[in-house]
Amino acid sequence: MLVVRVVEVSILEPDTPLPQTLLSQPSYLKIFIPEFTQELRLELEGCVSNGSWGCPVHLTVGSATLPSNFQKVLTCTGPAQACRLLLPSPPWDRWLQVTAKSLAGPHVLVAFSTVASLTACRPWIVNFQHLLQNTSNQSRNTSAGLLPPGPGWRGLAGSSRVGGGPFCLLSYQAVREDMDVVSVDFRPPDRASVLVQSDVPAVMRLQLSTGMDSGGSLTIALWANESVMPNNTWVKVCLNAASPFLSFSAALNCTTAFFQGYPLSLSTVSRKAHLIIPYPETDSWYLSLQLVCPQSPEGCEGASVLVETALSLVPCLNDCGPYGQCLLLRRHGYLYAGCSCKAGWRGWSCTDNSTAQTLAQQQAAVLLLTLSNLMFLAPIALSVHRCLLVEASVYTYTMFFSTFYHACDQPGEAVLCILSYDTLQYCDFLGSGVSIWATILCMARLKAALKYVLLLLGTLVLAMTLQLDRRGAWNTMGPCLFAFVVMVTVWVLPRCTAAGTGGAATRPPGSAGPSTSCRASPWPPWPLPSTPP
Repeated sequence: MLVVRVVEVSILEPDTPLPQTLLSQPSYLKIFIPEFTQELRLELEGCVSNGSWGCPVHLTVGSATLPSNFQKVLTCTGPAQACRLLLPSPPWDRWLQVTAKSLAGPHVLVAFSTVASLTACRPWIVNFQHLLQNTSNQSRNTSAGLLPPGPGWRGLAGSSRVGGGPFCLLSYQAVREDMDVVSVDFRPPDRASVLVQSDVPAVMRLQLSTGMDSGGSLTIALWANESVMPNNTWVKVCLNAASPFLSFSAALNCTTAFFQGYPLSLSTVSRKAHLIIPYPETDSWYLSLQLVCPQSPEGCEGASVLVETALSLVPCLNDCGPYGQCLLLRRHGYLYAGCSCKAGWRGWSCTDNSTAQTLAQQQAAVLLLTLSNLMFLAPIALSVHRCLLVEASVYTYTMFFSTFYHACDQPGEAVLCILSYDTLQYCDFLGSGVSIWATILCMARLKAALKYVLLLLGTLVLAMTLQLDRRGAWNTMGPCLFAFVVMVTVWVLPRCTAAGTGGAATRPPGSAGPSTSCRASPWPPWPLPSTPP
């Protein structure tokens, strides 16, 4: 990534014209979008190009390096003195970059003034204490299909302005509760429902601003009370990042200035809605709900609906099901979760069975994998025949735990676990390493005392290294290389004996004094059965 910092950036104040002059270099501006901004209007006034009226300016709002859906482009080429760009629901609580380039040529001077206007509205902060006090009163009227507003909502439809600003939304503050890594629950305070009306949208803010929030799946579940949903009414829902969707009365496309949202709907026919967003971007997400009546708008006057919400961030959907395993992965500083599917299953939660194996194929694979451990019967029988009971015990231990570890390490229905998976895996890895260690020590033809001391020490070292890193390559290679060196040393190292102990026949004729005789160890190193004379 190449980072280029722009040094000269002008700050654009709302409702304050900022003169600009373009020649060959572009002009960079930035404007801060405060929270609860409903609309941003950028206007170029007094455009003069080469001494005549005209506005050959290419205006880019948003980042110039991100994909095209993260920026808005305005091209002014006509002779009009004013050029406007309207952005509904711009990103809240952040700086917005504006880049202006001249289209009149490298040596033509273009002068204009940039004016930014922000349309703000005041939120109606929901009083949950009043809402909870009115829950009992509202429940008495559910049989009639009416849900009258409580004291906290009274006068909202009739009041268009309070304190100089219009109401644009009902603000619900969602409480974030971190359950585990990449596992978060969002809920309204006191676990109250969201009251949805037709006048203004109800908005709930979900904070997904930490570095690990983008590694899971954002799940949205909504359902409406069956007895309070009026006929021919819809609860339209939009989920957007950076800013909420507020224009339900004009359109239902869930599109803000730079983000295409996710639409949902509730009605008398479908009272439940569910949405899953894998790996959501790190930002503030907004859930907007409003009651609409497409057929008869007058039917929504005074109507309201209680909507239950279940909002959460989970590592894996449904814990990856019976054919998958949820894993937390860290790469290049990013932590994210994913499903590791088995038996041919695929998908976000291992639910795609287009290439899945049948039950017979799974059972055949398990049998081939587990019954292959019966090959240990040959070394076990040979060890018992030669009275190597310690080695036979090690091979039996390895065969037993390797068989049941692979029987437990299977997806779906063809699985058998006599102990926990972690315990079986540890015992299988330990038995495999100790088997190789014991075999090489046995082939080295060491003395019994030294062999069993090395066998015990090697087993303890293997147990320690497996606890530190179970899948480390040197867990088995280190002890095996050491034992191999010991074995080769015993086989190859010559044994030198003094001349006075039976080596006189090897002295050359005429030599005096003691002599030595060096001979290699016999091959093979193990004793062969003697033949009768």
